Amino acid sequence: MREVTLRIRHRGGPESEVSARHPEVTMRSVSSMTGRGSERKRIVELRGPTAEIESFIREFRAADDVVEAEPLSPVTGNHAYVAVVVDTEGWEGIRERLAEMGIHYRTGTTIVGGIERWTVYIEADDDLSAVIRELERGGNDVELARNVELASIERPPGLPASGILDGLTPRQREVLATAIAVGYYDHEGGVGVEDVADELGLGSTTVWEHLSRAESTVMNALFDRFER
Repeated sequence: MREVTLRIRHRGGPESEVSARHPEVTMRSVSSMTGRGSERKRIVELRGPTAEIESFIREFRAADDVVEAEPLSPVTGNHAYVAVVVDTEGWEGIRERLAEMGIHYRTGTTIVGGIERWTVYIEADDDLSAVIRELERGGNDVELARNVELASIERPPGLPASGILDGLTPRQREVLATAIAVGYYDHEGGVGVEDVADELGLGSTTVWEHLSRAESTVMNALFDRFER
């Protein structure tokens, strides 16, 4: 199996189009899409100058197919979590195309300057050129950034858990542990934020915020370990 990183300019996609007009803002998915019917929910993280984030949210909210785009807390500093609802009827995003082809992809896609960065996993007999051609339909621009055998990737030694969770509040620990237990992070497991909220007896928005803050804290702690 190979790990492939693609840089994609998704023409017509609201995230990519708004991002292209706000190159100082980094957008990152921090949850999978959930919901029933054509309306689907997820949470994204925005980083950049406060004024640029606020402008990004206003433009994104007004884009076609976007039903809602509401910050989970007031936008302050250079960071915000935003609850997004999109109408997926007739939607043909990159995620949907990869799913149709049976291609596994890494969650947590980032978008900067209109360029979506996707990491996918393909079997030895998969035709990478055909995958790229499928993603290019509709005028999308696709650039191959990385293509390596998984066996050749040097993995860092195991990281001790001690210290990584120290920055979490008791409530964040509880919400994160519950999300893991009910299968929220299982790929295509079908478990959404609403299911975690039901398990805890909390509101979905409250759980979104606790999970987002917990994930950010854990990932920053892991990054510090890698740097050391």
